[in-house]
Amino acid sequence: MTQVLRPFIGKFVVVYINNILIYNRSTSQHLDHLRQVCEVLRKEQLYANPKKCTFLVYRVIFLGFIVSAQGVSADHEKVRAIVEWPIPQTIREVRSFHGLATFYRRFIRNFSTIVSPITDCLKKGDFHWTLAATQAFDEIKQKMVEAPVMRLPNFSKVFEITCDASGVGIVGVPPRKVTQLHTSVKS
Repeated sequence: MTQVLRPFIGKFVVVYINNILIYNRSTSQHLDHLRQVCEVLRKEQLYANPKKCTFLVYRVIFLGFIVSAQGVSADHEKVRAIVEWPIPQTIREVRSFHGLATFYRRFIRNFSTIVSPITDCLKKGDFHWTLAATQAFDEIKQKMVEAPVMRLPNFSKVFEITCDASGVGIVGVPPRKVTQLHTSVKS
């Protein structure tokens, strides 16, 4: 799929395994790009299941994120799962929570630093949940409830990028393209 749609990727298409997301700024542009993608799929004899497709929507849940004209945010169902997660009692439960929370790390400033007491629980030979881990657990839950909508900066205005060093955590923010119209296609 990636090979077939390579000319469109990064311009108006995102491909992940058998998922195709088509994004645009206008309906006419969207319909044109949708036609181009469908022509390539037909030529390559690749087929989509119409029951799994949505067209001309302004908001789509894609790979655990809500993508809209406002930006990219965490899926509300996943946030609810994090918030309702009980305090882990086993190392397996810690790993599960840590994995889900880490998936949404981009929405929590200083995530690596905040989660470090929980990460420490994973490093120890025998499982021991600490008070610091409980505080980190609660802070991650609270920050997920308050998670921002991520969007590209307005490049016509002045903006500031800050960076810092830490012995505990590291952070990076990749740019994302977000526009108004989306189509989700699963083959």
